[in-house]
Amino acid sequence: MHQVHGLNVCAKGAPPFLNIPGLRRSYDTPLQPMKRNRNTTPTARPQRRIVVPQPSPKRFYGHGIPGVDVEKLSGKLIVVEGADGSGRSTQIARLVQWLEGGGHATVQVGLKRSTLVSEELDHAQEGNILSRITLSLFYATDFADQLENIILPALKAGFMVLADRYIYTLMVRDMVRGMDERWLKNVYGIALVPDAVFYLNVAPEQLIQRNFAKNFSLDYWESGMDLGLSRDMFDSFLKYQALVERQFKRLQATYGFTILDGHCSIDEISEELRKKIESVLAE
Repeated sequence: MHQVHGLNVCAKGAPPFLNIPGLRRSYDTPLQPMKRNRNTTPTARPQRRIVVPQPSPKRFYGHGIPGVDVEKLSGKLIVVEGADGSGRSTQIARLVQWLEGGGHATVQVGLKRSTLVSEELDHAQEGNILSRITLSLFYATDFADQLENIILPALKAGFMVLADRYIYTLMVRDMVRGMDERWLKNVYGIALVPDAVFYLNVAPEQLIQRNFAKNFSLDYWESGMDLGLSRDMFDSFLKYQALVERQFKRLQATYGFTILDGHCSIDEISEELRKKIESVLAE
């Protein structure tokens, strides 16, 4: 972007509604017919660089799943974390397109996608009466089912597995609700250590605007209404997301995932993710 009379204007030129004296725009100049030179050869398109994933050692955070030979897991597990409204799902969709365009087979997983309990969990949350332990075990079961039946088989087949949130979101939510961290680490000791984890950090004030713009409402659980932080859902959302952000930053010191500024443009975040994932594939 360039600064033009104090306004941020993209390099392609100012949009039509900007009538700035002295600013020359590409659409102000009439189009001229192109003259073809028969003596020239067509310019070759630049070849896309394809990164061949290198095998990397795998391990579980704890006891893992019995009978799994981690040496046979040749794929890569990439995790994108972030609150609702952080742009997480958009970035994963772009990564899928980019990876598959480079010849990599992909599989996607995420919260509440287990065929075993996802429907039951949705129904249980509609009543807004789940205890913190019941809610925690529901999500742990959902994760364990996907890990055993989707993630591990896909990695064994050499797929790129893209996780739309992982155990970190589940642990953070539970810790904000007062669950014991050691107990949670034991529960999620079955989890495989990802090859890369990215957390899209967005301020609660920005998240609330994005959620209203997309859904015209706030989610009961994502607002932490079960915690009694405030009777006002708007205020509760801000307080709850601030607590979640604090816990994520604390976990970062333990698990070493990469924190990205979610306030950047979609293209800027995509470019940063691609650069980092290319280096992961080459490792």
